[in-house]
Amino acid sequence: MKKIILSAYLIIVCLFFIGNSCIATNMYTWSVTQETSNNLEETTMVSATIADGDETGNTLNLQSGSAILIEQTTGQVLYGYNVHEQLHPASVTKIMSILLIMEQIQLGKIDYTTKISCSSNAASMGGSQIWLDTSETLSVDEMLKAICVVSANDCVVAMAEHIAGTEEAFVQMMNAKAKELGMNDTTFKNCHGLDEDGHVTSTYDIALMSRELLNKYPEITKYTTIYMDSLRDGESSLVNTNKLVRTYNGCTGLKTGSTSKALFNLSASATRDDLSLIAVIMKGPTSAIRFDEAKILLDYGFNNFEYRKLGTQGEKVKEINIEKGISKTVDVIFEKDVGALIPKGQSSSISQTISLSESMLAPIAKGETLGKVTYNLGENKLLEVNLIAKEEVKKIDIITMTCKVYEKWFNLLR
Repeated sequence: MKKIILSAYLIIVCLFFIGNSCIATNMYTWSVTQETSNNLEETTMVSATIADGDETGNTLNLQSGSAILIEQTTGQVLYGYNVHEQLHPASVTKIMSILLIMEQIQLGKIDYTTKISCSSNAASMGGSQIWLDTSETLSVDEMLKAICVVSANDCVVAMAEHIAGTEEAFVQMMNAKAKELGMNDTTFKNCHGLDEDGHVTSTYDIALMSRELLNKYPEITKYTTIYMDSLRDGESSLVNTNKLVRTYNGCTGLKTGSTSKALFNLSASATRDDLSLIAVIMKGPTSAIRFDEAKILLDYGFNNFEYRKLGTQGEKVKEINIEKGISKTVDVIFEKDVGALIPKGQSSSISQTISLSESMLAPIAKGETLGKVTYNLGENKLLEVNLIAKEEVKKIDIITMTCKVYEKWFNLLR
């Protein structure tokens, strides 16, 4: 009797594989539209770029020469004028220097405890400084604190020389990174921002590098949010040049700059209720005006927009059937974190449409795109995100099927 059962199983196996070559699998696409819930998980979306050339005009009647406001997560421009005008950046330059320092830490080439010495060149910088001496060393942690809080030119040059060998080589790295980020209005001549012919950038480009720093290395806010601190066992007091750190609710940084040619510049960042904004002011007439106008920009963003979290990378959306696979089902997940910037108060109008087959034929590769989710705000499309397979599902073959038959047969013998 058991031999008859085994023979029957083997016949079924043969019929199964004959059927594979002769029968097409029916597949149906389904869609569902539903209102998004109020309990969606936290998300960050770092892949979007700032829309090129978006300018709104100076409808807020700001006095500064150039200004831009972007949403940090998506990179969407919310306000701007003269955003591509090439101007002197002053110490806002150091955002790029800090970005490269953080990159070196991530690569493992330095860490926060690495000791940095001071050359005579670094000690001679002048301007904003902590008066480094060629006989002393400071850790990367201390250097970052001095650069972020008091804009220390001597410290940033010392870091540049440690990383690249010379400041000139480090500046080449800065320009390469600027090109990589699409900072087409920018040419760096030094790493500190002191006035130099041809050392120029724009509010648009400053927004780009500010966003890259905050999104890729959010831990930098450990330094950029310090208002008062000290170095050298309390002997050197530090007070942040960015007064918004103390006065503006949710401020996360980022960097000030001023010289006789640049006038008063500022890249100011802040986060409230999952909405992160970056306001950049260049050529402010006075220090007070740059801070006031950055606050006007940030207030405009927080008063008029909100960031809606829609899904998290790896979050399960659906389980679908897999035909002729080792596994009968596979989880379908979001390919990446997803969220949208919308006018304030309109989140209830967001709808979700899922386009996904009811079933698919094996094999399925891990990460394979199986469908998509489309989000709309009323009649307007917000964005799309791919749905992918969480795991690989191999196609069942004659060997696997035979093993399953024998497994069942041996179970019958027990």
